[in-house]
Amino acid sequence: MDTKIGSLDNCKPASNDVCSPVHGTVSTIQGSVSPAVVNCSEATLGRHLARRLVQIGVNDVFSVPGDFNLTLLDHLIAEPGLNLIGCCNELNAGYAADGYARSRGVGACVVTFTVGGLSVLNAIAGAYSESLPLICIVGGPNSNDYGTNRILHHTVGLPDFSQELRCFQTVTCYQAVVNNLEDAHDMIDTAISTALKESKPVYISIGCNLAAIPHPTFAREPVPFVLSPKLSNKMGLEAAVEAAAEFLNKAVKPVLVGGPKLRVAKACEAFVELVDAGGYAMAVMPSGKGLVPEHHPHFIGTYWGAVSTAFCAEIVESADAYLFAGPIYNDYSSVGYSLLLKKEKAIIVQPDRVVIGNGPAFGCVLMKDFLRELAKRLKHNNTAFENYHRIFVPEGQPLKAAPKEPLRVNVLFQHIQKMLSGETAVIAETGDSWFNCQKLKLPAGCGYEFQMQYGSIGWSVGATLGYAQAVPEKRVIACIGDGSFQVTAQDVSTMLRCGQKTIIFLINNGGYTIEVEIHDGPYNVIKNWNYTALVDAIHNGEGKCWTTKVFCEEELIEAIETATGAKKDCLCFIEVIVHKDDTSKELLEWGSRVSAANSRPPNPQ
Repeated sequence: MDTKIGSLDNCKPASNDVCSPVHGTVSTIQGSVSPAVVNCSEATLGRHLARRLVQIGVNDVFSVPGDFNLTLLDHLIAEPGLNLIGCCNELNAGYAADGYARSRGVGACVVTFTVGGLSVLNAIAGAYSESLPLICIVGGPNSNDYGTNRILHHTVGLPDFSQELRCFQTVTCYQAVVNNLEDAHDMIDTAISTALKESKPVYISIGCNLAAIPHPTFAREPVPFVLSPKLSNKMGLEAAVEAAAEFLNKAVKPVLVGGPKLRVAKACEAFVELVDAGGYAMAVMPSGKGLVPEHHPHFIGTYWGAVSTAFCAEIVESADAYLFAGPIYNDYSSVGYSLLLKKEKAIIVQPDRVVIGNGPAFGCVLMKDFLRELAKRLKHNNTAFENYHRIFVPEGQPLKAAPKEPLRVNVLFQHIQKMLSGETAVIAETGDSWFNCQKLKLPAGCGYEFQMQYGSIGWSVGATLGYAQAVPEKRVIACIGDGSFQVTAQDVSTMLRCGQKTIIFLINNGGYTIEVEIHDGPYNVIKNWNYTALVDAIHNGEGKCWTTKVFCEEELIEAIETATGAKKDCLCFIEVIVHKDDTSKELLEWGSRVSAANSRPPNPQ
C-alpha cells in the first residue's frame, strides 16, 4: 500500500503534545481528476519547483540573492503560496530552513553558486546530523558553460565547476545538477521525494539560464507525490517482538527511554502507547527532549548520565532491563562515555533495527511497528515508576535574592519556567542553555528544539527565525548565550521584517562558558557588546521591537511582564547580565567529564 504525502507525517509537531496536529498540510490526489493545465508562461522550471515546494508543505523559502539565482527567485516569488524570505547571510538561511523543518517536517533555502553554497554548507551538515529533510537549492552556472574550459566568477578559479557538488555529496542524500530542461522535471522530483523518504537534506543546482524557460514537461500541475512506505519484515517483526516481550516480561523493574531518532522513525505516538501498555517509568535522552509528552504521569525526566534530572539516572541505571528507542550515544550525550549502562540489560531500537542484549539482532523491523506490536505483549509492570515515586523529592527553589542583588541564572530560568504554556516553544542554544533548558518542565503543547548532535554555536538565531515563521501561532522563547549570538546576530533583522514576536533572552556572561568548563583559556573571553543597542540599531524604527537590559530579579520580573503584556505583539530582546562563573551544576560536571574524554592519551602503538 502506498502512502500519500497528504500531510507530512512528521513525528514531532510544533509542540510537546503527542496528539497535536502536524503543520504543513499539502495537496493530495483527489479521485481521478487530471492535473490542471498550466498557462504557457507559467510552465517553467522555476514555477514547477515552486509548485512542488508548496505541495509538500513549504510556504516559506529562506534565501540570499546572487547573480546566478536571481531569475529563479523571480519565479519562486510568482508562486501564490510561496513566501520568499531574504536572510542576511547564507548560514542563517540554512539554519532558518533547519528550524522550519523541525516544525513543518521539511524546509528549503536558496543560495547562489559556490560562494553561497559553501557558506550554507555548515547549516546543511547540521540538518544532516539531525535527520531533517531540507531542500538546498543553488543557482548554478549557465548551462552553456559546462565543459567549455571557461573560468567563472564565484568559483575557486578552475574551469571545473564540481567543487561545490563534491562538498555537498557528504552532507546530502541526493544531488541533482540540472543543466538541461529534458531531465529537469525528473531530477527535481527525485531530489524532493528522496529528501522526504530519507529524512535528510538534498542538493539541487539549477542553471541560471533555465529557470524562466517553458517546457512541455511542466505544462500541467505536478501530480502530488505518492511515496511507497517502508515495510517491516513480518517474520523478523514477530521474532523481534517475541524476544523483546520475553526479555522485558521477566524483568523486575524495566524502564523505557526515548531518544532523538523517534522523530525520523515517526514513532513518538507508538512510544507513548508502549508506556501506557506496560506502565513502565519513561525517561528521555537529552536530544530527545520534546519528542514525548512530559505531562505524562509516568515521565521521570531526562536521562543524561551524571547530569540527569534528579532521581532519573538512579532509576534508569538500577533497572534490570531498559529499552532505548532511537538513541544516539555520542561523547556529549554519554557525558564523556561515562553512562553506567550494561549492554546485556538493554534493548536498542533503531528506526529499522532491533538489538536485544548481546544478541540477537533483527533487521528490517521498523521502530513504529515494533513498539506497537510489543505494547500488545507486555505485562503491566510499574515497579520502576513506583520506586521513582518513593525516592522523589521535589526540587528546591533558588535562594531568595536580596533586593537588587545581581541576577543569578537559576533565578532566570525559574521565571522562564513560569512563561511556558501550550502556546509557546523553547529554542535552546548550544552552551549552558542546553543544561538549564533541560530542566524546564514542558507543559502540554509546548515545543522544544536544540541541536545536540552537531552543536554549532549560533544555530539558534536562524533556527528561531525559521521555527517562528513555521508556527506563527506560537510565541518562541529563545535562550541564547552572548558568544553564540555574536556568530549569527544579523538575522534578528529578518525576524523584524517578518513581524515575528519572539522573546530572546540574551544571556551575557562575557564568553564561551561551555568551553570554559571543558578547557579554559584567554580565547574563551569575548569582546562585550552593547547588545540592546545593537538590536535597537537593527530595528531602526522599522517593525515592532522592544529591548531592555536587566541586572537583578526585580528588573527581570518587570521585563517579562512587559514582554508578555504591553509588548506581546513585538519582538522582545531581553539582555540578562550574569556573572561569568554563574553556570549550572550540570555544566560543571559535564564539562569535566567531556574534558577527560577529550584529553585521553594515545593508545600504545
